[in-house]
Amino acid sequence: MIETLSIFVDESGDFGDFERHSPYYLITMVFHDQNNDLTHNIKILDEELNHLNINNHLIHTEPLIRREPPYSNYLPNERRAIITKLYYFMIKSNIHYKTFLYNKNKYNDIYALQSQMAKDISNFITNCSYFKDVKKAILYYDNGQNEITQILNVTMAVSFINHETRKINPYDYKLFQVADLVCAIELINEKIKTKNLTKSEKYIFHSKSDFKKDFYKKYSQGILK
Repeated sequence: MIETLSIFVDESGDFGDFERHSPYYLITMVFHDQNNDLTHNIKILDEELNHLNINNHLIHTEPLIRREPPYSNYLPNERRAIITKLYYFMIKSNIHYKTFLYNKNKYNDIYALQSQMAKDISNFITNCSYFKDVKKAILYYDNGQNEITQILNVTMAVSFINHETRKINPYDYKLFQVADLVCAIELINEKIKTKNLTKSEKYIFHSKSDFKKDFYKKYSQGILK
């Protein structure tokens, strides 16, 4: 039985109409049983980030990969090290996650996409045994997109008798940063099915086979089915 389940949600991509530069939209949910104390793991991660000179201990994966602010001055090996620290925090923390990935080209409009997302999230929570004995669920989201906020609020109300929704600042929660990392991993995993890694991605993950071996293999063990 899970007395209190934390659910951290992040998304990747543009929710609007299909565009070639942004064909996918992803929603990631990270699940943490609050009986599982992460204080020690968080302390270790913060100490490691101090050594890497990460301000506010905030890790935003996509800007790190693309060498965008505030990570413009970090070398490739430094940026890989930062991502790797968060990755191993995720692996060692006994948490679970689920990503819903959509190719926007398959939907006539955003309403069809929104409807499919609502169905998928609701069906997943209803049918996954992990949620069978959850007594209380708390949703953590930064209210980044109104459409997603609506989907999540309805899904929580339908799926959990006892639930709360809390708006958060990404700076304050490592598991929200983990959700951001999961989005990036799943997006890369999807893209390499049909194309090569970009130049920026190669600096961090080196090759398709290295990405699978060094990141996706262990990561995939935490995915809820």
